[in-house]
Amino acid sequence: MTRGWSVVILGGGPGGYEAALVAARLGASVTVVDRDGIGGSCVLTDCVPSKSLISTAHVLRRMGAAREHGVDLPPIVGATDLRAVNARILDLAAAQSADVLARLQGDGVRVCRGAGRLVAADRVHVDRADGGSEELHAEVVLISTGSTPRVLPTAIPDGERILTWAQIYALPRVPERLVVVGSGVTGAELAQAYLGMGSQVTLVSSRDQVLPGEDADAAAVIEDVFRREGMQVLSRSRMRSVERVSGGVRVHLDDGRAVDGSHALLAVGSVPQTVDIGLETVGVECGPGGHVRVDGVSRTSVRGVYAAGDCTGVLPLASVAAMQGRIAMWHALGDAVAPLRLAVVSANVFTDPEIATVGVSQQDLDAGTVDAVATTLPLATNARAKMDSFHDGFVKIFARRGPGTVLGGVVVAPRASELIYPLTIAVESGLTVDQLSNAFTVYPSITGSIGEAARRAHAATRPS
Repeated sequence: MTRGWSVVILGGGPGGYEAALVAARLGASVTVVDRDGIGGSCVLTDCVPSKSLISTAHVLRRMGAAREHGVDLPPIVGATDLRAVNARILDLAAAQSADVLARLQGDGVRVCRGAGRLVAADRVHVDRADGGSEELHAEVVLISTGSTPRVLPTAIPDGERILTWAQIYALPRVPERLVVVGSGVTGAELAQAYLGMGSQVTLVSSRDQVLPGEDADAAAVIEDVFRREGMQVLSRSRMRSVERVSGGVRVHLDDGRAVDGSHALLAVGSVPQTVDIGLETVGVECGPGGHVRVDGVSRTSVRGVYAAGDCTGVLPLASVAAMQGRIAMWHALGDAVAPLRLAVVSANVFTDPEIATVGVSQQDLDAGTVDAVATTLPLATNARAKMDSFHDGFVKIFARRGPGTVLGGVVVAPRASELIYPLTIAVESGLTVDQLSNAFTVYPSITGSIGEAARRAHAATRPS
């Protein structure tokens, strides 16, 4: 293993800070050049804040279900103090950022606040936040500059009425009538969060169903919950433009209709932050959308230059960014390494109920690219679900015909992000449904449905 190398990392998000920790522990001299704050958008404006907001809405939703448990609470609609909610969220984000910074500094990583750009494959120029500048030599460079909310020319955010998800934490009060444009993960999560806090929410979806990238059965459950809770879902409706009008906003649709609201939240994707950081200067190849091209060990087209996270467009998850960063340093510094395996990545949608997935999908089965069977078990008969008044959700397991090897799964349930772990281990380790079902589960528990689904999958995978 080569020790004593110099490593410069552009960006302090999950890809950057996890890479820095690995490199420092392998004996490298590490500098993280960070412009926006340690933790990146994940910690400061996206994942940590949004999930904190969702957690608040979840608390309100569970309080609203108290009567099912025989508890009579006074009405809580309209009682949300959004200033206090947002203050708590921003405090949590700042604390998480400080914790990560302390970890980096504790491991000897230098954090340089400023904007960096490549001037050569082994040199990074930094315009420091204090007004000075410097040039850093690096035997290894990692690009981990993340992404930013996509902005359309016909819907320009103003930070007051027309908002991206990075701007919502400055709102002084819960929007009275919120129009959410985009029904992907971010749009769906935030639409339900504000619905739970008392907004009248209209969700504009260009697709037949919300969450078009998720398991169709899971998305159907979530859309049914949305409509049942009072959300207006406009399917097959594409936004043409958004404008400010007296007292609010107007969202114009391609079919000529218009939707009025007090606020509009734009959740129409993100773009990589790869402009003006010197990639073209040193010959780093990018795709048509500006994402840095990388291989399975995070190498770019230029020797010694690696990339990780949302700027690569591989899979926009903090866990994937972190793993890409670790893999980059393991590879660059000569440690044991294996290429990134997207087939074993678990992901989660933080709606209520949540959707967690891992491995192959129903689309793979339907397309005939995987010889497997799907076994689905609704949560309706689960004793713990009944006790907690959870009415929606299921467990689905994909297993190979014959041997019954677990190839993937879907969990739609409260805290599905925690429940997917045994299925992730099964996919990662090549376990069979028999091995999965033979593990003890607590009774009563939601995990009991995972074990039962695995037992049912035993019969489904056996040759007829």
